[in-house]
Amino acid sequence: MQALRWWVLILFGELFASHYSVAQTDSLTTRQSIGSSARLESVMSLSAVTVRAISPERFLAGQKLQRIDSATLLQFRFGSLTDLLALNTPLAFKNYGPGQLATVSFRGTSANHTAVLWNGININQPNLGLTDFSTLPVAGFDRLSVQYGSSASVVGSDAVGGSILLGSSPVWRPGIQVTVGQQIASFQNNQTQVGIRYVSALGSAWKLSGKTFAYRNQFNNDYPYAERRNYFLERSTTAQRGVVQDLYFLHKSGHQLSINAWFSDNDLVISPQDTVARERTRTQSARLLATYETNHLTVKLGWIHDALDYGKGNFASPSHTQTDRFISRAEREFVLIPTKTSASLNVRIGGEWSHYRTRTDGYGGQLIQEDRGDLYALLRFQTARWLVTANLRQAFVTHFNPPLTPSLGAEYRLVQHNRFALTAKSAISRSYRVPTLNERYWLELGNPNLLPESGLNLEAGLALNLVFSDKLTLTTEATVYHNRVDNWTYWNPTNNYHVENLQLVVARGGELMASLAYVRNNWRAGLRAGYALTHSSQERAYDNYSQDVIGKQLVYVPIHTETLNAYVQRGQTRLTVQTQASSRRYITFDNTQFFKGVALANILLETTTKLGPVPIRIQGQVNNVFDALSLSVKRNALPGRNWALNLIINFPSNNS
Repeated sequence: MQALRWWVLILFGELFASHYSVAQTDSLTTRQSIGSSARLESVMSLSAVTVRAISPERFLAGQKLQRIDSATLLQFRFGSLTDLLALNTPLAFKNYGPGQLATVSFRGTSANHTAVLWNGININQPNLGLTDFSTLPVAGFDRLSVQYGSSASVVGSDAVGGSILLGSSPVWRPGIQVTVGQQIASFQNNQTQVGIRYVSALGSAWKLSGKTFAYRNQFNNDYPYAERRNYFLERSTTAQRGVVQDLYFLHKSGHQLSINAWFSDNDLVISPQDTVARERTRTQSARLLATYETNHLTVKLGWIHDALDYGKGNFASPSHTQTDRFISRAEREFVLIPTKTSASLNVRIGGEWSHYRTRTDGYGGQLIQEDRGDLYALLRFQTARWLVTANLRQAFVTHFNPPLTPSLGAEYRLVQHNRFALTAKSAISRSYRVPTLNERYWLELGNPNLLPESGLNLEAGLALNLVFSDKLTLTTEATVYHNRVDNWTYWNPTNNYHVENLQLVVARGGELMASLAYVRNNWRAGLRAGYALTHSSQERAYDNYSQDVIGKQLVYVPIHTETLNAYVQRGQTRLTVQTQASSRRYITFDNTQFFKGVALANILLETTTKLGPVPIRIQGQVNNVFDALSLSVKRNALPGRNWALNLIINFPSNNS
């Protein structure tokens, strides 16, 4: 570990070494994108610029990458990441109730197998090893992408089923823009947002671009009924507060210093009316990240603080967990073959070192410290028809020996015409997951001798872009995959819930996504459809009971999921219908009990008007239009039909 620290320091010292320019197209094809239109984009010739995209978007050829566009982000401005992803991707969520914990199942894996990256840094809570998606506000980010399949060679631990990429981006248009948003909704729920963007010159050599965004969400969930169709409706209140601060300092040479901060406070009370049985969970996080980028070198320094308090009754003596992570990373990219030729070859090498400090009642109150490091090399080769990436990562963890994780991916343009493009994709990659701090250090139940989980992911697909005319375009992508995860950790009930490496899980399936867009004069229309077939099961017997669950679908993972969204727009007025459906979800390991399949539909009507020079966006939405019955993980009913009214005011800049 000491050698790794010196290696990283050497990379830091090369900060002002030679200056390479890195520029290439992102992919042979336009990666699958969600939005109001889909256009065929051919390989572009870019001028020499500094690449700001994070590595998962550039070095994972052959794997599906789904970018969420700005129009969709705006529609879900008052929603959480759970709402947006459930309606626009095949991801399955375990929802514990409105404003309560929401975790993801990515391609049949568990909540611990999805990496959530914020500006390139994994923000999964290390004690639990997951992220609560209900606490992630869509409006807090400028970019959102979904990376399917294992990306451990580029991302590191947790990226077994896939990764969620959250990012901030500067805007360099001079001036100041203020945005104020307010939502009022059913059940006395409301949200308030205030954002400011500003750009200014700092002397003759530097420019500043900044964003300050604050949000307050209050979910009172004051239901007018106590049950729905004989299922109890659990009361809860959630108060969410947060501030996002992004600062970008750009030098005329192209060097950029960015400072990103995100502070959040989530306070959940279940059964608030019952002073004896009520439960309170409060999570507070502070995330700070500084990044310095030249044309060839990227250096990151970060600190993440997570605090969690849980109590019952009067909350007089809550259990307390506090974890700090100190992060340093250095990456350097070499252009071995410049983009001026018919082919380009880039190699990016990097190192990362993180220090963990955690103290919690569940570990006996002792301070647990841990060091983690990574060395990796990423290669990208591109021609007019080929895109190939080959990556290699070795992680180092205190008292652990994670496996070497290579990956190889390729994309080949089978057909390339002005109006038609067909691309074949394929990738193979290894993955790993370091067990959570709870799994290793929890008193009596934890196991410090656990092995890292190890996976092997294979996938292949076809991507089609078709331009019927200047008015009508079609984008579609089909993917099949097979992901084998060994040493899957399990809190074994037959061994008093001690944690053990017992399970071998195999997830396999396919995904189909299509987007059709029509534009004519002042009219726009579109249709977006998605389908996923997911079979995920345990394939190893480790005791007598487990014999009965071999080959059975994992709990809460639907075999079939579908999304269908349609919109029509004239001028600034747009009507959208959003639907999602899933098959039955098994709630017992032997698949004898299950939640029935459910289909949900929402309607959203939005328009933009002006009050003098001030644009005002008005959105009205009805959720669960047909009042379908949906159940939470705790077997309680989720709310029926409900509504929300959103108002977004954009005060224009004097320079606009």
